[in-house]
Amino acid sequence: MENSSRRVAIKIAVTVVLLAGVYFFVAEKIRRPIEIDGGYREVMGTLARIVVVAKHERQARRCIETGFGELVRIDKMMSDYKPDSELSKVNREAFANPVKVSPELFEILQKSVEFSRLSNGAFDVTVGPLVDLWHKAGEANVVPDENTLAAAKARVGFEKLILDANERTVQFAVKGMRLDLGGIAKGYAVDKAVGAMRREGAIGGMVCASGDIRCFGKPADKDTWRVGLQNPVAANQPASNGAIGAEQVLMVLKVNDMAVSTSGDYRRFVAIGRKRYSHIIDTSTATGASKLSSDTILAANAVDTDALSTAVNVMGAQKGLALVESLAGVEAILITAGPEYQVVKSSGADTYLQ
Repeated sequence: MENSSRRVAIKIAVTVVLLAGVYFFVAEKIRRPIEIDGGYREVMGTLARIVVVAKHERQARRCIETGFGELVRIDKMMSDYKPDSELSKVNREAFANPVKVSPELFEILQKSVEFSRLSNGAFDVTVGPLVDLWHKAGEANVVPDENTLAAAKARVGFEKLILDANERTVQFAVKGMRLDLGGIAKGYAVDKAVGAMRREGAIGGMVCASGDIRCFGKPADKDTWRVGLQNPVAANQPASNGAIGAEQVLMVLKVNDMAVSTSGDYRRFVAIGRKRYSHIIDTSTATGASKLSSDTILAANAVDTDALSTAVNVMGAQKGLALVESLAGVEAILITAGPEYQVVKSSGADTYLQ
């Protein structure tokens, strides 16, 4: 009788343990990931935003801090405004002597040269002298004369950038050259932030630095991330709270594990007299790009979309679209210059439209 009671007690205990295990398993299966918006922070000369999907709040907030930390780290390395950045050191010293640089800076310079060759110079990080010239022209409210433009243009050209992969050094072939990574560094930083967040355990998220966005995984309560494309005609009429108003959204993209970059002349430009000059420089003319009002590029990585959006903005609709169509996994949505503002899309762009 005693043994029988003991066996019953053991069976009951085992059943309780099994039920507890089943409950725990079911609870884990139905527990939904948490999504936290890290908000906006000023970094890289713009406002950046990070959204994270993770298993719990503490992990999500840790991923947010890690992501912003990567953006700040890349900015400290690649800013041409900070005198103590690694890029500034290169700009000061690379004509006199080869400058040894970090693996990351060398990597982005190698990628920059690749995109320069791919776009026949439409994308060019040696554009610094022309950027400086037009910045000063805007302050003085005077268009540079032809001789001044020609002098600055003579110091520009990716073929004048000497990269030694064995020594990991950078050197300038012409005195007065200056690198400007404004057309690629934000995308590179966004990719670095995504990688760091994933290593911290993020299962989904979005990193946005101005016009460069990369999404991975899925939102907590939707199947895809939504990215709104601004209407360049209405972009200069912000909503009262500073957010993008519904009337400013031209179209909405649905993306997963995809980067999206937009370049255009409707937000950043140099105003001289009554004329606006795009901040994106066409090195062939030594003045602001004028063929497109905006262009949006979709691809797997933000470093690629950032550089390509700059190149395509300079190339214009026909040549830019031809470049995009020649690249696997890349799509584009272009808006021609005013007053027409025609929408031109690559063959697979409609796949991403809501």
